[in-house]
Amino acid sequence: MLDVCLLGTSGMMPLPGRALTALMTRFNGSSLLIDCGEGTQVSIREKGWSIHSIDIICITHVHGDHVSGLPGLLLSMGNAERREPLEIVGPRGTRRVVEALLTIAPGLPFSIDVTELGERFHCLERHGYCIEAFRVNHTVPCYGYSQVIRRAGRFDVERARAGDVPMAAWSRLQKGETVELEGRTYTPDMVLGQERKGLKVTYCTDTRPMPEIAGHARGADLFICEGMYGGDDMLNKARENRHMTFSEAAALAREADVPELWLTHYSPSLIRPGEYMEETKKIFPYARPGRDRKTKVLQFEQEQAE
Repeated sequence: MLDVCLLGTSGMMPLPGRALTALMTRFNGSSLLIDCGEGTQVSIREKGWSIHSIDIICITHVHGDHVSGLPGLLLSMGNAERREPLEIVGPRGTRRVVEALLTIAPGLPFSIDVTELGERFHCLERHGYCIEAFRVNHTVPCYGYSQVIRRAGRFDVERARAGDVPMAAWSRLQKGETVELEGRTYTPDMVLGQERKGLKVTYCTDTRPMPEIAGHARGADLFICEGMYGGDDMLNKARENRHMTFSEAAALAREADVPELWLTHYSPSLIRPGEYMEETKKIFPYARPGRDRKTKVLQFEQEQAE
């Protein structure tokens, strides 16, 4: 089970009832945060979630509306006596920005490890997540992120017995561990069936449309994409600032063949996103306007009865 919460949906500046951009997910006791705009920790508290379980923060890019909430969040973590290390992932330049922000959040009782991205694609294994980072097209280096939760195959008793795998190793092998017993090495593939469908959420903001975005979103259970501007009358503005309109985001979702699209990162001038949804749904019927603290629980597919 993967909990997904869109904490903030505003771009450029916060508005009453609309915090700056951020997304939080929870899986197996670990939380992941993408971006940390102003108002992020307030939105987390209003949602009733905890900052204590955040193990990794992924930054799309280092514009202020995506990182301005970091000092306050880090101070709150420190005041709550956090001791576990925190990892921050982002494009080149992230370390410099984090170090600068820490001048107003000094003396934290936990370490911060910064991982900078430079290639067009990275895959990071962290806390049960496979984090896929892919470069997009903005005015500065910027990445979209997919969070993939893999799901191992079912435990196969017959396979385990056929391979003479001792029962003492079964439990650990089922958890994905490699086990050594009596001079022999046992691996999970010796007892597990074919990998089952997992969960995937793709998040992309501050970019012009690119075919690669649809490719990375393909197979996602939920695609969250910027819609800076509602109407196509703002297309020239979107091109100039390297952002997207609702219809462009909808076209990407259609190409990716996802079951659901959430729009986010609205321009401050876009007061009522819902007014543009009728036209947007003509392109992609499963488009939804994002709102602060919009939440979805993604469940693994149920096994078919045998």
